[in-house]
Amino acid sequence: MKVFGITGWKNTGKTGLTERLVAEFTARGLTVSTIKHTHHGVDTDQPGTDSYRHREAGAQEVMLASGGRWALMHELRGAAEPGLDDLLARLSPCDLVLVEGFKRENHPKIETHRAVAGHELIAPGDATILAIASDVALDMDRPVFDLDDTGAIADFIQEHLAA
Repeated sequence: MKVFGITGWKNTGKTGLTERLVAEFTARGLTVSTIKHTHHGVDTDQPGTDSYRHREAGAQEVMLASGGRWALMHELRGAAEPGLDDLLARLSPCDLVLVEGFKRENHPKIETHRAVAGHELIAPGDATILAIASDVALDMDRPVFDLDDTGAIADFIQEHLAA
C-alpha cells in the first residue's frame, strides 16, 4: 500500500482536501482508504445499542456487520495509542492510504495552510512535508499548490508515489 499524508493545524482545510482527494483518486480508478487521527475521544457507538452494551461489558473488540458495511471497534482499555504502522497493518489492501493528521509520523505529507487560521507553517522544520496547499501565495523551498486545486495536488501525490 502506498501512503501519503495530509497534515496541518486545526481549521486549515485538512478534511476538505482529504475528502476531495479521495473522490479524485477513486475517479481515477484507485482503491483508497483513509486513516484520520484525532486528539478527541472517539465513539462511533451510542449508549443503549447492543454493540455499545458489548463494549461496556468489557469486550476488547466489537464488530458490527450489515449488508452495507462492517465496522470494527477496538477498545484500548489503558493500552498505548497505536502508531500509524500498527493501524496501517489493520487495513485491507488498497492502492492508496490517505492519512489525515499524524504530523509527527515519518511518511510523505502535504501541509494545508489557511492564512485566516493564523498558524505558522510546520513545513520549514519538517522534511517529510513535500508540498504545501495554501489559500495564499507562499515563497517556499518546495511546491505550493492552491488549496482548491485538487487535480494538481493529486497529480503531485501520484507522481511522488510512482517514483
